Amino acid sequence: MPQDVTPEGRAESRTLVRPIQIRGRFLTAVALKVESGPQDAAFYAALDDLLRQRPHFLVDAPLVLDLEEADGAIGADALKQLVAALKQRKFAAFGVQNASPDQLAAATEAGLIAVPPGRDTPLRDDRPERRRSSGRGISTATRVVTTPVRSGQTVVADHGDLVVIAPVASGAELIARGNIHVYGTLRGRAMAGAHGDRNARIFCQNLDAELLAVAGLYRTSENLEHEVRKRSVQVFLQDERLCVETLG
Repeated sequence: MPQDVTPEGRAESRTLVRPIQIRGRFLTAVALKVESGPQDAAFYAALDDLLRQRPHFLVDAPLVLDLEEADGAIGADALKQLVAALKQRKFAAFGVQNASPDQLAAATEAGLIAVPPGRDTPLRDDRPERRRSSGRGISTATRVVTTPVRSGQTVVADHGDLVVIAPVASGAELIARGNIHVYGTLRGRAMAGAHGDRNARIFCQNLDAELLAVAGLYRTSENLEHEVRKRSVQVFLQDERLCVETLG
């Protein structure tokens, strides 16, 4: 710790305070609904089967335990065992929602936090886009990324479109207020219209994505038709459905 010396020869301690920067960011979390049935061998076998089917989507993904349908049937001890079993399977459980006071206390002991209930279509916002009274509207700045997006990275375009002129690795996330353009292979997750713009689209040169979403409506890789894989595609909403069409 730095010290100053006074004229009398006494040393005075001087503490250097570093500024703390707090920044908001998007977070895509998976919700695991825990029903009133027992968490027995059959439950964990189904969980392991789900992991084998969707490893890129589930392994190390932020996870919330939704206890709304448990109706208090899962006690503190069972909840602690469930959290431990999830961590062994590389589920990154960090919170609970719709928990009773006893369940919340057990979750806190297990290192989890209380999370406000969310919706099954994340990032969807049905409110109309607000415009400034001056008529200038919201900025439509486009963010351009020219380097590969690695696994674990999240690239966000808060005010407009996102253009990636490089491949996107499995486990990476692209999030944009507007459209998303990927001039390369898309293996990660792409979420356009993150503030509720249903006219947003995703354009991709080579589709191999884990998750596609527009205004919160999403499809995972397991729900993509064979005809659109490894092809140039566009993704858009039509009649409350997420459509994936080939280009050219």
